Amino acid sequence: MSIASVCVFCGASIGTNPAYREAAVALGRALAERKLTLVYGGGAVGLMGIVADAALAAGGEVIGIIPQSLKDKEIGHSGLTRLEVVDGMHARKARMAELSDAFIALPGGLGTLEELFEVWTWGQLGYHGKPLGLLEVNGFYGQLTAFLDHIVGEGFVRAPHRDMLQVSESPQTLLDALDAWQPSILPKWAEQKPS
Repeated sequence: MSIASVCVFCGASIGTNPAYREAAVALGRALAERKLTLVYGGGAVGLMGIVADAALAAGGEVIGIIPQSLKDKEIGHSGLTRLEVVDGMHARKARMAELSDAFIALPGGLGTLEELFEVWTWGQLGYHGKPLGLLEVNGFYGQLTAFLDHIVGEGFVRAPHRDMLQVSESPQTLLDALDAWQPSILPKWAEQKPS
């Protein structure tokens, strides 16, 4: 599968550590340098605005998708290649997924996690065969990845489905991993017997 566009999930705030800002800048630049279109939530604030500005400054194409109800709150980015205003969050997520060939989560809050887990679930269920990853910054996702390994050990997630999530501290290495990733052929319901 050839990747031409990457959806980035990230916070509408910048967090407390300057490393998060630096990672957003590095990822935006890396996407532009590889001629990959950035698809994201359309805001001009927080890590959302930083990753978009970095990609634009490096000559990249950036498409933002934002609900009308959040356009003013998240301050819809006016300098993008294209900003699409949609009816609500469900439409936003569906449109971002439609436009993207891969997904990356930078540090963020509940919305970032919800977006990541939804698109991961879609992949687990076979609704898409697109790669996804975490850009690990300053140990931000360490406890989450440990918990994910725990739920595999407890039998609630199969190892091939856990392995769908690539993790790297480097934007370049993460993009390489996403490019090389192959979808699992194990369906969600394989070997499950009704009780």
